[in-house]
Amino acid sequence: HSPRESKWDIRQKVWDYIEEKNLANFPRPVHNRIPNFKGAFAACAKVLELQAFTHTSEVKVDPDKPLEGARLAVLQARKTLLVPTPRLRTGLFNRITPPEGASKEQLRICSSSQGVKDFSVPVGLDAKIKIDLMVVGSVAVSEKGFRIGKGEGFADLEYGMMASMGAVNESTVVVTVVHDCQVMDIPEDLMGSHDLTVDYILTPTRVIKTDCQFPKPRGIIWNKLKTALREREATPLRLTWQGAQHRAFLDYSDPHAADQALEALQGLALNGHSLQAELAKSQRGDKFYND
Repeated sequence: HSPRESKWDIRQKVWDYIEEKNLANFPRPVHNRIPNFKGAFAACAKVLELQAFTHTSEVKVDPDKPLEGARLAVLQARKTLLVPTPRLRTGLFNRITPPEGASKEQLRICSSSQGVKDFSVPVGLDAKIKIDLMVVGSVAVSEKGFRIGKGEGFADLEYGMMASMGAVNESTVVVTVVHDCQVMDIPEDLMGSHDLTVDYILTPTRVIKTDCQFPKPRGIIWNKLKTALREREATPLRLTWQGAQHRAFLDYSDPHAADQALEALQGLALNGHSLQAELAKSQRGDKFYND
């Protein structure tokens, strides 16, 4: 097997290049992050040019700093803005609800990370949500629509949970916003069936339609997790996915059941990502989460 680039090689190359050429704003260094590249705001504004955006009513945008402009565009267009749940609540999403008759400045605050905390209302897991378009951050992306995230393997898990809730399906348009230097060739064989692909790439200079033929993930890791819990007889009463923190809280009926589950989950790995299980710190002693 000839030595060739891995996803980590590509990430490292992008992060090094952005740092070396000083192409990012705060937070720095960009390593292990979705880079907050210079020109992100203008690139995000291009979401308005997508016909798919005009027809949407509910848009999900990740909480990353470089996607602030996309969150603002959604709010200004008076569409429903969903972000991943920032802290432990029931459900996958929070809806950002700006104050009545909000000024442009107030909308700007709502689209910032502070606003995501202060103006968000949790959306119940059973709420009927249909996301027409979602905006994700990337470390690297190819014109064919192959995406490399920051390496935690969670975009798929979250997408899978959304798919199992019926919140996304094949017709959901996936958009990513990156600096031009983050658009590069990515070998197809680096892409797994659990990797999220993108339909549009917005950069400070271009709008790229990928016409990606790769199917979207079908929640494979999510199903694997549920199967693994079942096989280990550690099925929780309830599982809450906390997207922004990349962890799941599993509820058990009593401390004994939680302890048994904790033991059963030691050494569990999914797609090469080992999961850590521990008892949750505060939750009345009857829950634990894995991260």
